[in-house]
Amino acid sequence: MKLHTFLLALLVAMLSQPASAADYVDNINNATVKNEAGHRVIYEMNIGMFTQAGTFAAAQQQLGELKTLGVDIVWLMPIYERGSSNSPYAAKNFKKTNPKYGTIADLKAFVVAAHALNMEVWLDWVPNHTATNADWVTSNPDYYAKAGGQMIHPNNYGDVWQLNYSNSQLVDAMNDCLKFWIDEADIDGYRCDYVSSSYIPASYWQTAIPLVKNYKPGKTISFLGEADIVNDAKTLQNVGFDYDYAWGYQTLLANYGANGTYSATLRVNANNLVNDSKDKPFSRMLYVTNHDVNFNDGGNTLTKLYGNNRYPLTVLAATLYGMPLIYNGQETGGNQILDYFADTKINWNVKDAKMLNTLRTLTALKHAVPALADKADVNVMTISGNTNVLAFTRTSGESKVLVVLNMATANSTVSIPGIEAGDWSLWLNSETIAKGTSRQQASFTATPTVSLEAKGYRVYVKGRFSQEELPAPEVYVPTLDDVNEVSIFFETANADDYAVWAWGALGGGEAYCTNTSWPGDAMTLMGQTATGQSVYKCTLTKVSEAPQYFIISKNGGNTKIYDGISFVNHGYYVEGQDTPKQVISETTGIASLHPSLQASQPGSTPPFTSQSPLIYDLSGRVVHSLRSGVYIQNGRKYVVK
Repeated sequence: MKLHTFLLALLVAMLSQPASAADYVDNINNATVKNEAGHRVIYEMNIGMFTQAGTFAAAQQQLGELKTLGVDIVWLMPIYERGSSNSPYAAKNFKKTNPKYGTIADLKAFVVAAHALNMEVWLDWVPNHTATNADWVTSNPDYYAKAGGQMIHPNNYGDVWQLNYSNSQLVDAMNDCLKFWIDEADIDGYRCDYVSSSYIPASYWQTAIPLVKNYKPGKTISFLGEADIVNDAKTLQNVGFDYDYAWGYQTLLANYGANGTYSATLRVNANNLVNDSKDKPFSRMLYVTNHDVNFNDGGNTLTKLYGNNRYPLTVLAATLYGMPLIYNGQETGGNQILDYFADTKINWNVKDAKMLNTLRTLTALKHAVPALADKADVNVMTISGNTNVLAFTRTSGESKVLVVLNMATANSTVSIPGIEAGDWSLWLNSETIAKGTSRQQASFTATPTVSLEAKGYRVYVKGRFSQEELPAPEVYVPTLDDVNEVSIFFETANADDYAVWAWGALGGGEAYCTNTSWPGDAMTLMGQTATGQSVYKCTLTKVSEAPQYFIISKNGGNTKIYDGISFVNHGYYVEGQDTPKQVISETTGIASLHPSLQASQPGSTPPFTSQSPLIYDLSGRVVHSLRSGVYIQNGRKYVVK
């Protein structure tokens, strides 16, 4: 059988399985048309972090997954040759790529692949400074600002020198670099770092932005300025930026933090954001995390910064106004601190189905619903009799969206005033989203009643749409990644945020969790049982010996499922039972995959039919898309090249 015939048969076999079929969200996000400005989502990618290889070529192979996530713009953190500090924001040469990432030709191939998927690529541009060992330091020392004859470290950043924009030759050189990447790699825009620097006059941007935008007729180049231009860098409001950072708004979300419950603060902040933004000649980028929030600000995972508020606040930032940002790895739950000096690798084995499905539904809404255009009208409501629920509508012509967020730690039922009666469709339901996407019709009165679980959220769209049921559960078979690991499995009826705290080592009383503060390490949602139960796993970081006791909690430690239970290594616990149902012994690999896979000799003709078993990779997980590698089906091993 020829390879292309084999691949076709393999794909047909996979698509016949309910678990691997595309849902309506996938269909929206994978549309073969480019989403127009105002309906786009931007994704911040660090090439070195994004894959184990850390190269343009490896990241290029994952662009299809970003397309399915709903990404329209890939913002690449600085890809330039780095200086001695290894900071991506301390460039040694603005016209060379980091050799660890690949060549300029590799970057161009990445851009070509992105364009084929109707995605844009924006480069991170660092106009304020260079590395202290940059090529220009020797070849063009007059390009740098000086005090007392000595070059200046801006903001006391000891690894960079300040550039001098009063030197016209420096200005020409920087503009030449901006044009260079359009010529060499066909990039589509720039995210401009530290545009509020007092050393870069607004007049520079007034000249440089139109110069670059008009450089190639028919080529659209966009500019995102790293500053809160609305509130702080006001001199830049009319220089040509297409987007700014809603930086001040993200700070307010961070201040609301993990323990916020009252909606009044969110309501005031939302109204201020909208009122301050709506008359500006540019749009805004809203976000809950990025490289600064995650690493620079002391190291902030989403759980550390927002607790269980991370889900509703993600919905708020993606639906309130402007263009939403997704930071690389956020789709796994955002609970890894990523050192971008060292290009920490994203752990894609960590799963957070609730976050992933929430994000891709939000991107589908952004793409498909006119009322979620960047600057569509916003009406933030006052809910009488409830201080914990935030509700607002977005409107564009006949298109309307209702967003309801329950910030309380308990269930809430509220009546929402001023809603257009008639048919509405529930696109995003926090109570079910961890199990997959769905879409259900609802009939609203002018004051509909909505019930939400603690930290719950609902997004409704006005009108009638096709009913979309939850997918059949993809069965997870519990296995060990390593026989020497110290781990625990937990089965529960509800997908939620669970954490493990373990202690009582035989040799002492130290805790085993990476997170040394309560409630301990987050458990990873691995999948579901055949009956739809959620299965979680946590592998503890100290593996020399198992602890004596453990606690499982949820809701940020507010609810204890188990308290002081005796720890059984590799134990499979079921909620409500104090002893493990079983002890897992199988490890991942060909010999211990799904129980239905029995050892057999590799065959030359794969037995693919519509009734064939699911296809697994060597970790025992169901495969949704094929690349080069080894796969298992019906107990046989096949190699795809």
